[in-house]
Amino acid sequence: MSHKRMPKRKAAIAVGGAVALGAAAILLPHANASQDGASDETAAAPRTLKAGDASDLASRLAGLLGDAYAGAYYDGGNKQLVVNVVAGEDDTVVVRAEQAGAAVSEVDNSMTELEAGARTLKSEATIPGTSWAVDPRTNKILVTADSTVTGDKWDRLESTVESLGSGMATIKKSAGTFRTFVSGGDAIFSGGARCSLGFNVTAGDGTPAFLTAGHCAAGGDQWSDAQGGQPIATVDRAVFPGEGDFALVTYDDPATQAPSDVDVGNQVVPISRAAEATVGQEVFRMGSTTGLADGRVLGLNATVNYPEGTVTGLIQTDVCAEPGDSGGSMFTRDGLAIGLTSGGSGDCASGGETFFQPVTTALAAVGATLGADGAAGAGDRAGGEQAGGQDAGGERAGAGEEAGPGHGAGQDAGGDSRLTDTH
Repeated sequence: MSHKRMPKRKAAIAVGGAVALGAAAILLPHANASQDGASDETAAAPRTLKAGDASDLASRLAGLLGDAYAGAYYDGGNKQLVVNVVAGEDDTVVVRAEQAGAAVSEVDNSMTELEAGARTLKSEATIPGTSWAVDPRTNKILVTADSTVTGDKWDRLESTVESLGSGMATIKKSAGTFRTFVSGGDAIFSGGARCSLGFNVTAGDGTPAFLTAGHCAAGGDQWSDAQGGQPIATVDRAVFPGEGDFALVTYDDPATQAPSDVDVGNQVVPISRAAEATVGQEVFRMGSTTGLADGRVLGLNATVNYPEGTVTGLIQTDVCAEPGDSGGSMFTRDGLAIGLTSGGSGDCASGGETFFQPVTTALAAVGATLGADGAAGAGDRAGGEQAGGQDAGGERAGAGEEAGPGHGAGQDAGGDSRLTDTH
């Protein structure tokens, strides 16, 4: 597989990096068949839904079903939301869920019990190299340990899981090592560190800004769109570790026009709004090292114990990523902003687990808006000066020829095979 340097070009500021030209066409939205458009109360159950609509329905059902609600996930094959219900003596909760348009799965573990199990793991097994998230498909807590969790640490983790009781949690071993995906190189730069821009937003005071990973802010307060270039943006607020991994970075020029979209190479994907993730949902990730990659959401509200500290509230996926992809955008083919790349294990050759900061949580924390609620529009500065970051991404892809397949190869794999095979 060959890797060519991408030509310099003007590009709307969105995400650093390049991607094979064949990938973007796959992102064009399909026509989505929904059933007859009837109201939730009268529609036949289960309804055919887009993943974004399934997320909205899951949120409504969580409030409607109360303690009987035990999570939900998206069945991509049937395009249905499956909601877990602990019915107990109240048979009406199943009927209410079906009337709302969901398929129903009656399960044993309530969300209260699963959340209590997660608290036990936090207090007894906060070990670097571990993570856990509720997996609604199995109605259990999925605990993952990377290759550094051995000996006494493994014994401690295993005994904690066993203490939760049978049928409450499972352990999975990961061959890689959990780490944040920051590196020196191209895209957005500060102090020798390289990350990826996530989504352009409008800060609470109306100024243009963007979101990226919080751990990227460790590289410095001022960020450039070209290695060694003049700073164009300054960190306003960053969270990492702790309750998330996100940063709001404001553009130094208040006249900067920063559109709500993601540049995937030969196509710009408009971003209409931020949305909650749903387990089972198809997602795409754009990053400055590996370009475009796809996969599915595996778990929500994940806790990850990085070497730098514990981060909570993340989205767990099987989408690959590598150093330099940190902060990059995770989105859907129909233009919903879902997450910001945080970290994980593995790479785009061997796979692994990758974790994302929910965009909705980051926006709420920093008081910013995105898409229709706060679009900044397309403009000169965004399209022109950011070209340096795009060019760097293209040169990085070309450098893969000299540096080996770990960098440039991700561009072609993400563009040609992963998306094509999925659809």
